[in-house]
Amino acid sequence: METTNIQTATKWALDPTHSEAQFKVKHLVISTVTGTFKKFDGSFESTNDKFENARIQFSIDVNSIDTNQEQRDAHLKSADFFDAEKFPKITFTSASFKLVKDDKYSLTGELTLKGISHPVQLDVEYGGTVVDPYGNTKAGFEVSGNINRKDFGLTWSAVTEAGSIVVSEQVKLQFNVQFVLQKN
Repeated sequence: METTNIQTATKWALDPTHSEAQFKVKHLVISTVTGTFKKFDGSFESTNDKFENARIQFSIDVNSIDTNQEQRDAHLKSADFFDAEKFPKITFTSASFKLVKDDKYSLTGELTLKGISHPVQLDVEYGGTVVDPYGNTKAGFEVSGNINRKDFGLTWSAVTEAGSIVVSEQVKLQFNVQFVLQKN
């Protein structure tokens, strides 16, 4: 009799206490502004301990944006940028999670921002898996990538008297995330 190797999917939930979601954008072409989202959620399922082909989902509460300046945060929540009243969530759903080399992965999926969806490619570095002092198995990842904000309808623009662009179109994404293995 032939046996088949059926692997059960493991489910992982984001540990928001040990995770962060940030973006960086050039301001006036001379400096970088960093923004953080304070509320976000995520999960993934995997059928192997290398996490290849994991199914990943992530959502961000737009109203939790914090750039360390209330007036700028209010502008970013307005219809000029995120339009948080109409579009309160940013979401990501993976299409592919592939091991590239060692602990480096390529993550592709669909990012939806301001009601507009586009495929994105992100780089992921796996930090490892450990059991914490409370018996919880945790896995850590650093995720980074770039998007063009105008692809997602964030088209507000201004130019200084000298002709400099106020806000760059390119936005760097940086997520440091820790996930907890869910017990069945």
